[in-house]
Amino acid sequence: MLSAANIKSISYLKSHAAQISEDLEMNGTPFFITQNGEASMVVESVKCFQEKEALIAALKIIALGEKDRLQGKGISVAESRTQLAAARQRRK
Repeated sequence: MLSAANIKSISYLKSHAAQISEDLEMNGTPFFITQNGEASMVVESVKCFQEKEALIAALKIIALGEKDRLQGKGISVAESRTQLAAARQRRK
């Protein structure tokens, strides 16, 4: 993921923002921006950012579900199926 081609200085970002934007759109590989020789920020496409945010949200939901399961706050598969069948019957 990290390649020397995608490590750029902040001055490069300032003068080549349009090119970086095009590169992000074409291949999606993020750019690591340095300031005074040290990593300062990561620039990534909106699409990659949104996918990452969706994944984080899904992982949080899974973690909350696992926490509830460990605390005994759940129902069995059989109970769930019974509730779903009852709900389907009420809709008919």
